[in-house]
Amino acid sequence: MGLISFIKDAGEKLFGTHLTPESKAENPVASANAEASKAILNYIHKMDLDADELQVDFDGATGKVTVSGTAATQEIKEKILLCCGNIHGVSEVVDNLKVTTAETAPVFYTVVRGDTLSKIAKQHYGDANAYMKIFEANKPMLTHPDKIYPGQTLRIPQ
Repeated sequence: MGLISFIKDAGEKLFGTHLTPESKAENPVASANAEASKAILNYIHKMDLDADELQVDFDGATGKVTVSGTAATQEIKEKILLCCGNIHGVSEVVDNLKVTTAETAPVFYTVVRGDTLSKIAKQHYGDANAYMKIFEANKPMLTHPDKIYPGQTLRIPQ
């Protein structure tokens, strides 16, 4: 189990400000959290990612997402964690995901103002031209090498 911190005000905007008829039930907070959890799970599936018995729980009061299940590879696990964390309103991800085949521990990097993938590649690999390695490792969340933003967390493959 691990805890990964994210910048709460950066990322994909999945949560609406309105409540559906289901969330106007007896416990609107629990219903809103359940809807947010479902939105995050749908976003993970939209990115063509999945894990056995994948479960996502969101707590809107703390901005914390807890994710569990078993991913086939370390890469899939890391991408699922990034999908959960790179969402506006999420400040932490509790990692309860297991991996079928153990691999090396992940390296994550949080983008700061002025960063480019080339600059990040130079910092981590000593070669600015290795930026495509980072881009490919963060697909499908990244759609273009120039479309990164401050506060976004990226996985840096070894």
